[in-house]
Amino acid sequence: MDLEFKYAALTPHNTGDGLKVSGYASLFGVRDQGGDVLQPGAFAASLAALKTQGNKVRMLWQHDPNTPIGVWDDVSEDATGLHVSGRLLPDVAKAREVAALLAAGAIDGLSIGYRTLRATKAADGSRLLHEVALWEVSLVTFPMLQQARVTQKADDSLLSALRQARATLANFN
Repeated sequence: MDLEFKYAALTPHNTGDGLKVSGYASLFGVRDQGGDVLQPGAFAASLAALKTQGNKVRMLWQHDPNTPIGVWDDVSEDATGLHVSGRLLPDVAKAREVAALLAAGAIDGLSIGYRTLRATKAADGSRLLHEVALWEVSLVTFPMLQQARVTQKADDSLLSALRQARATLANFN
């Protein structure tokens, strides 16, 4: 089972339960840097199976299965691609670090971890992905799909606390 990764962008905002982030983790019909093009409906069976099994797509940091940083509250396909929205968990240390990186604009990428189930080759040499098993969506530094970005982030108690701590530390220097 070879797990593959595709990268995109993300936008965060906070709800009180953690920093809320959302964006497109993948776009349909757009060739990524690896030469793959996801087709509409590629995630449908996988998302349906996860729902039936009572499972969720995992939110990881940089595809590291040892570093979950939050939860995806909604993962769905629309005409554009795979849209995700979820929360970084403030009780998780790495999630607080990621929130600070997002707030500073140091990261904004999204990336999918999946296994290809059905694909064909296009005339231009790209691989058309018709069906994939989605495992996780990660926040990343460098997305494989340049357009996969966080599109929304909110200022909440987590970001406010980070800013306050930064200001307090600055007063000691």
